[in-house]
Amino acid sequence: MSDELELLVLGGGAAGFAAAGAFRAAGGGGAVGIVTDELRMPYRRPPLTKELLRGEATEEQLPLAQESWLVQQDVRLISGRAVGLDSEARTVDLSGGRRLRYADCVLATGAEPIRLPVRGADDPAVRVLRTVADVRELLRRLGGGDQVIVIGSGFIGCEIASSLRTRGHPVTLVSDEQAPNIARLGGEPAAQLLGWLEQDGIRLCLGASVDAIERDGETLEVLAGGSGHRARHVIMAVGVAPRGELATALGIELKGGAVPVDPAMRTVCPGLLAAGDVCLAENAAAGRRLRVEHWGDALGQGEVAGASAAGAEVAWADVPGFWSTIGRRTLKYAAWGDGFQEMRLELHGAGGFTAWYGSGGSIVGVLAHLADEDYERGRELIAAGAPWDR
Repeated sequence: MSDELELLVLGGGAAGFAAAGAFRAAGGGGAVGIVTDELRMPYRRPPLTKELLRGEATEEQLPLAQESWLVQQDVRLISGRAVGLDSEARTVDLSGGRRLRYADCVLATGAEPIRLPVRGADDPAVRVLRTVADVRELLRRLGGGDQVIVIGSGFIGCEIASSLRTRGHPVTLVSDEQAPNIARLGGEPAAQLLGWLEQDGIRLCLGASVDAIERDGETLEVLAGGSGHRARHVIMAVGVAPRGELATALGIELKGGAVPVDPAMRTVCPGLLAAGDVCLAENAAAGRRLRVEHWGDALGQGEVAGASAAGAEVAWADVPGFWSTIGRRTLKYAAWGDGFQEMRLELHGAGGFTAWYGSGGSIVGVLAHLADEDYERGRELIAAGAPWDR
């Protein structure tokens, strides 16, 4: 079976949805299709580890648009998973044998959660949270008051741990970091996050690498740092890996597992673009390629990719950033994301704070809690390359 499409989007997440909409907004004509293996409308992922996990939102509140959007935009939602891509013939093979033909294709396949290479990591009770189905299955398995171990102290791990404490579950967070997000944020901001987790009643095992996960009947034991931690459920939140296997098969040289693209989101293959978590995109304002895994940037890159496919002269130039909610506390972060040399923490009243980051004599990042004006001003300063010693 063969289908002809003007624009074929591989992936039904934020980047894919935005690419299809931007293609139409930029005047792109012809058939447009989004290939997705989740059998549902593209939806917001940030609430998965927050409102949805806490029981404060429903699955019905997550879609980025109603199904009527497909009719309004003349976009087809195609069920399946791409297993083969031929950039010369401009065809995509789906699982099940269906073949699609395209004029332009956007790789928006996203990323998949990493599982630590340790014994027991594939036990059915060791779960990851990336999709609605993942959260639904976890909640189905959780009994009232069940103990949970969260592995990983990045933003996702911290969100999951605090959300489960809100539901009344005893939670232990295990991480090889000495404090949450210390590598990204620095010691003082990480100490603020550490205090939040302690206030939420989360038991912390930090600076301890996981050696193995062993099953004892209905209980799992996580062995880390010379000690064992037991629970009925384990959630692994140790990062994600780009799903760049389709690009690899084309001979594209990946960088850190991601697909390199220019500011217009184009790869080295004619007619093939990439956006979102799967790509390493050159940022026109930063003047270099950046690897980001943020929801808002997936939307922004998808918009650039779709408009570019429609023939518009566009470029990705936004300062990357995201919001994270840990318990009831919201952090706002914006940064180029490729490191810092200097950091300055400013404490405000009522627990608010702002962390400023500098590198090469310029402001390159800002982290704010209860300081929205600093966050908004910080984004402007970062984009302008404002001097660090302003």
